[in-house]
Amino acid sequence: MAMENASSVTEFIFMGLTAQPELQLPLFFLFLVNYLATVMGNLSLMNLIFLNSHLHSPMYFFLFNLSFVDFCYSFVCTPTMLMSFVLEKNTISFTACMTQLFFFCFFVDSECCVLTAMAYDRYLAICKPLMYAITMSPRTCCLLMFGSYLMGFASAMVHTGCMVRLIFCDSNIINHYMCEIFPLLQLSCSSTYTNELVSSLIASIVVVVSSLIILMSYASILLNIIQMSSATGLSKAMNTCGSHIATVGLFYGSGLLTYITPASAESVDQGKFFSVFYTLMVPMLNPIIYSLRNKDVKIAVKRTIKRITN
Repeated sequence: MAMENASSVTEFIFMGLTAQPELQLPLFFLFLVNYLATVMGNLSLMNLIFLNSHLHSPMYFFLFNLSFVDFCYSFVCTPTMLMSFVLEKNTISFTACMTQLFFFCFFVDSECCVLTAMAYDRYLAICKPLMYAITMSPRTCCLLMFGSYLMGFASAMVHTGCMVRLIFCDSNIINHYMCEIFPLLQLSCSSTYTNELVSSLIASIVVVVSSLIILMSYASILLNIIQMSSATGLSKAMNTCGSHIATVGLFYGSGLLTYITPASAESVDQGKFFSVFYTLMVPMLNPIIYSLRNKDVKIAVKRTIKRITN
């Protein structure tokens, strides 16, 4: 894909999260700790799943991919934010900006699809236990993940392709800490109608469809739980679903707060603060949520520590 167009703008300047000088250093250290925790947390969870054979199941295969997406995701968003706190003028070239936009869209949409696959996996495990082993075969799991990454790649290509066609000829100051869709649309001096239409269409396909599948899966799980007479079965069902529900709530909730308002200067200003949750906080919290609520992960941690110390 060509990254150059008829724009006179060759680079963009990030405004950052805040312009208040007294907050720059504290926020830098806060988000640096967040960044390190995100990288170490997701990398550790991936290693645990890879090294412990009792975690080689569909549920943990999807969790491995969720951690992989969050791990990669952190490298797309956080470095530019950290630089905006310490540099007087944080610039990015047009090509680098479009590249960042591509990977941002790729990992966000891929995460939506991975979370959807995880909900479907929990639905089969709880509502169709006798069919689970046959239905969620290694081939099916790989196809679900391939489809998730393919959907993320396709949507990212469309978003970036539409953005490259726009003309930027006046302001080059992005009211954000990264190259995001709506802040960039605010800078274009050409019509953004097609981009807004495409964004709405992709949101409908990826976000709405994945949300409906997740809601339907958990509606079926809830009905199944109500019918359970065994307290042990009820407890197990809640434990396996609780972490995923928390992750979905954080990711989709913060995403809706960011994009539910129209693309205006005021909404972009609010959106960059809400986007901190799903770009920085959610990738950090996911490993913690799954580690604290999951007995298998706790056992894997103990076994790994024992192997290292012995």
